[in-house]
Amino acid sequence: MKLLKGIGTGLCFTLLCLVVAPKAKADAWDRKTVITFSGPVEVPGVGLHLLPAGTYVFKIFDSPSDRHVVQIFNQDETTLYTTILAIPNYRLKINDKEVITFSERPEGEPPALKAWFYPGHQYGEHFVYEKTRALELAKETNETVLSTPVPLANAKVEDLSTVPVEAVTPQGETVETAKVVEAPPQPAPVVAETPAPAPVAVAAAPVEVASLPKTASNLPLIGLLGLLALGGGLLLTGLLKRIV
Repeated sequence: MKLLKGIGTGLCFTLLCLVVAPKAKADAWDRKTVITFSGPVEVPGVGLHLLPAGTYVFKIFDSPSDRHVVQIFNQDETTLYTTILAIPNYRLKINDKEVITFSERPEGEPPALKAWFYPGHQYGEHFVYEKTRALELAKETNETVLSTPVPLANAKVEDLSTVPVEAVTPQGETVETAKVVEAPPQPAPVVAETPAPAPVAVAAAPVEVASLPKTASNLPLIGLLGLLALGGGLLLTGLLKRIV
């Protein structure tokens, strides 16, 4: 019965964040978002682990690693309450509102911060707890919780990019983080089209023109010319005799 009441409490906190989010100021670069909690909320990370009711600023810390680091400040951003290690979590449906989810705990216990999705983004931030606390939350909520075996009490921001991250089940077993966070779909492999081979220019072989065979000699032509010359001479001689 207590667990059922706790589930209702957790859902109320989730709905509260959905209502407050549209009024929040958000910046796309660091995802700065102002969120108001009506009751205390447990948070993981370095620093304070229980936020009292109030208004807070969530921001992404500029980190070169593939992990995300979320920092929670007071409303004026003059006090940093906690720095939290998070793993990108993929969602199929993009929401245009701020969404914060909590682990649903028994009645009387503050909800534990679980994940944060920025408006219009397909990737959210799924928060990581120290392993000891993650085991307790997993048993209380009957769900697998992201964890790290490294104590975070005195950890520095740069240390968060290298600490191991795993997940623990309600039975205390250690499993891969894929059991908790949704990996983005892998794009289909791009198959490079093989270009068609360029046409190869083939040089035409030189054509040899065969010479025609000689079928006759020049002697008949010479003989014909001789006869014509002789005939012309006789004709000229006859004309000269008549004139004389």
